[in-house]
Amino acid sequence: MTEDQKALRYRMIKSIAERNKKMKEVKRRSKNVIKNIPKPKKKKDEYAQFYSNDNVNHWTDASKYAKQYYGETLHETTKWDNEWD
Repeated sequence: MTEDQKALRYRMIKSIAERNKKMKEVKRRSKNVIKNIPKPKKKKDEYAQFYSNDNVNHWTDASKYAKQYYGETLHETTKWDNEWD
């Protein structure tokens, strides 16, 4: 290894070490900033609509839903089901 190559290698190692030192400082600062951000408060009743009976998207009577939306198709596909029981 020549002197020029050795000097180039030392400069590269030094620049990499400086960059790593800067990155550690940036990460440390970022971690402190993230820790100090206040967390948003959740509303207590945020999901209450999904657990109450007032949810308009929830069908409690599956047979009523099937009759209303599938009608004759439902009847034709299930008319023989009770004969096997």
